[in-house]
Amino acid sequence: MAKIFIKINDDKIIAAEYSLQQILGTQSLTGKKFLDIGSGSGLFSLAAVRLGAEVRSFDYDPVSVECTKYLRKQYFSQTTNWIIEESSVLDSNYLTSLGHFDIVYSWGVLHHTGNMWQAISYACLPVLPGGQLVIAIYNHHWTSIIWKTIKIVYNKTPFLIKQLLVWVFIPISFVGAFITTKKNPLKGERGMEFKSDLIDWLGGYPYEYAKIQEIVNYIEKLGFQTIKIVPTSGWTGCNQFVFKKL
Repeated sequence: MAKIFIKINDDKIIAAEYSLQQILGTQSLTGKKFLDIGSGSGLFSLAAVRLGAEVRSFDYDPVSVECTKYLRKQYFSQTTNWIIEESSVLDSNYLTSLGHFDIVYSWGVLHHTGNMWQAISYACLPVLPGGQLVIAIYNHHWTSIIWKTIKIVYNKTPFLIKQLLVWVFIPISFVGAFITTKKNPLKGERGMEFKSDLIDWLGGYPYEYAKIQEIVNYIEKLGFQTIKIVPTSGWTGCNQFVFKKL
């Protein structure tokens, strides 16, 4: 388990906090209830707690749940303001049992469920009226189907072949990211790390995507107002959205 967290340091935590502050347009989350759907390593749940929020985290993957619990133990072992559970965003009964939250956050998760549109609609359920839904969804680009094929191949290959594919795609992804974003991919964003992001990208299947307007139209029909859109700086990266529940 320790190997999972060796790359999470103070700089990455501060970067995650800054990412939340930027997307939400606020410096503090004090007094806010924050739901992290698909908490992964728990980095952004940790950032939300540090910014003052009362946080609830859940993930479908038991290893991710343990990762998040590990971070809580390391940084907030005595807190009662951070609940961590194992569950699925496709479980509507679980979502409705949670009550309502000022901020429902799900970055790069809903498109990996195998039923993206249903996952998006269920993620809307626990948003408090006047509250915010923050999601990031893969952009629909002509290369999307190529990446989908690569992901299928990666997930069906033995471990050693997976490792080989990672090393093959490191230079490809580096050059591609630099060309499309004009940024150094090694610096990362949101406190993330280049190689870990690449492995997540290759292994991220099921894999769905959508155009910006498709997401906006769908969520606004569910009773939300679009507050902010941050388009991906690449081709098939994540478009970020902030919606307010009316």
